[in-house]
Amino acid sequence: MKPILVFKPRLVALASVIALAVGTATPVHAQKIVFDPSNFSQNILTAARTLEQINNQIKQLQNDARNLTSLNFSSLGELRAALAATNTLIRQAQGLAFDVARMESEFKRLYPQAYTTSISGNQMALDARQRWQNSLEALRTATQVQSQAVQNFASDERTLTDLVNRSQSAVGALQAMQATNQLLALQSRQAMQSQQLQITQDRATALEQARQVAVQERAREVRRRFQGAGTPYTAAAVSFYGN
Repeated sequence: MKPILVFKPRLVALASVIALAVGTATPVHAQKIVFDPSNFSQNILTAARTLEQINNQIKQLQNDARNLTSLNFSSLGELRAALAATNTLIRQAQGLAFDVARMESEFKRLYPQAYTTSISGNQMALDARQRWQNSLEALRTATQVQSQAVQNFASDERTLTDLVNRSQSAVGALQAMQATNQLLALQSRQAMQSQQLQITQDRATALEQARQVAVQERAREVRRRFQGAGTPYTAAAVSFYGN
């Protein structure tokens, strides 16, 4: 009975080794460790490629985070304030109104193509005074807008410098795009200011030209009345003859 008890554990151990060898596709010699260089190299390459893909994904996520970082700066308030200051000067302008409907009505009255006999000499003198006042106020508005533009230069320079610095130090595409958009907004504001300057200057020139035309028409009407036609002139009526 003793030989049988000793033999059975050996059979079990041998069966286990054979099963392990078959399962791992190793040679029949269970006690020998086999090293496959080609398989090992392939595994190393696969692991390296996987690690590289993971690193690339991490870098992409980091880049996405930077690209989505918003620019913590806005110059819109300063740009709107500068534009509003100039607009205020134009809205407060005295003399001939900028409103189209009011301007058309006042222009027809103050700058007529011809005077009728129903308009007295005193009224012509008052109109001449008003035309002179309109020209003066138009020049005043133009110079005020010019002065405001000069004051905006210093603010624009600071804003431009700040935006350029932020654009150059942007950490991502979103920050660079936002800084560029604000630079374009500054350029647009300056273009609008240039238009405002041109409008006020052209308005002053146009009103002065219209005043000169009205002066000539008034002089013609005064001469006609002096010769006896229409309402006679008075000293008060010709006090603004040259205007």
